[in-house]
Amino acid sequence: MQLLLIADTHLPRRAKDLPSEVWAAVDAADLVVHAGDWVSLELLDRLEERADVLGCWGNNDGPELRSRLPEVARRTVAGVRLAVVHETGDARGREERLDSRYEEDVLVFGHSHIPWDTVTPRGMRLLNPGSPTDRRRQPHCTYMTLDLPSGEATLHRLQA
Repeated sequence: MQLLLIADTHLPRRAKDLPSEVWAAVDAADLVVHAGDWVSLELLDRLEERADVLGCWGNNDGPELRSRLPEVARRTVAGVRLAVVHETGDARGREERLDSRYEEDVLVFGHSHIPWDTVTPRGMRLLNPGSPTDRRRQPHCTYMTLDLPSGEATLHRLQA
């Protein structure tokens, strides 16, 4: 199973659309995982027309998105327990804190726009794909792909 991991798209505030490379990754994915801050309900509709989507709402998402998406989304994919949430709090102590809150094998999160790939003390994988539309203080806009059940994650850097 090939998963596309994205977060913090902030459409249409940060960009008018997803980059074409990301749309190509949507079409190649078995599952698109979005970790919140969509901003646009239209993006959710467009993604659902093209792919199977697992997503949650973020702090910048209004009532329409919150009515269609959970705060934490969960699914078992290829035998791997997956959760997606927008915010996880401060980076300091993140691994230990999330071990006490989640029982999944993989937790995808967003909010910071900073790519992240670590493993908690009990072995839960933490992945943040960054943002494909708003790099903030990062050198590139980014997204991730994740192969399951192998767990091979690839960070993709978009050219400006």
